[in-house]
Amino acid sequence: MFALAHLLGFDLMPRIRNGKDSTFYRSSKASEYVHIDALFGEPGKNVIDWDLIESQFRHLMRVAVSAREGAISSSTLLKRLRSGSRKNATYTAFREVGRVIRTVQLLRYPTYAPLRRRVTAAMNKVESFNRFSPSVGFGNRGIIADNDPVEQEKSTKFNALRTNAVIFHNALDIAEIVRQLLEEGWTIEPEDLTHISPYLTERINRFGEYSTHELGLQPEAYDPNLDVDFTPLRKQAPAVAGFGQAA
Repeated sequence: MFALAHLLGFDLMPRIRNGKDSTFYRSSKASEYVHIDALFGEPGKNVIDWDLIESQFRHLMRVAVSAREGAISSSTLLKRLRSGSRKNATYTAFREVGRVIRTVQLLRYPTYAPLRRRVTAAMNKVESFNRFSPSVGFGNRGIIADNDPVEQEKSTKFNALRTNAVIFHNALDIAEIVRQLLEEGWTIEPEDLTHISPYLTERINRFGEYSTHELGLQPEAYDPNLDVDFTPLRKQAPAVAGFGQAA
């Protein structure tokens, strides 16, 4: 995944647990690193096979371009790159590239505290979304019982659409309340809003009333702007290229 994300232009930065148990790879057998050489294991071992990467580079790019253009299905891609394909040169080359990228990320993660905070915050948002999504699902506790891949994809996408619609509705309600507080003279700091989440379920009535006459009603235009200065928060957040797309 590190290799494919890198070839597709994403800077994949997952939250890394138990980093001390991870394997670091040297760029060559003669490479030695002051102060951190112990992370790479015994000298001369855990070395990247650059010759293999170079010989398979065209195949790596072909797979990446095919994935980007949608010319290869996920099932076919998994078959070509499955973990059991030890004799598959393309698989082993992807593994080598992944080791390079993963080693770099393992070195970046502990050395830059703002990056760790950014990654942890982003991962918490993703995990919160994944916990919130089943709460708005209908029937069978969100379990997809159909074996048809097309129907499974429909169920997943429809639930994601419904989840995002509820999140959007909650965000509009929160923004409206913030505007009311500002009109009443309250001071709203951007840090205050960082503690508010749109993943609210208390007022969701999944099995409530459904009136067909409301289908033709056009909602009022919403105002996306808040009279709150978020500039200080933007300056504090370190830039992680492609992280949003990858998450």
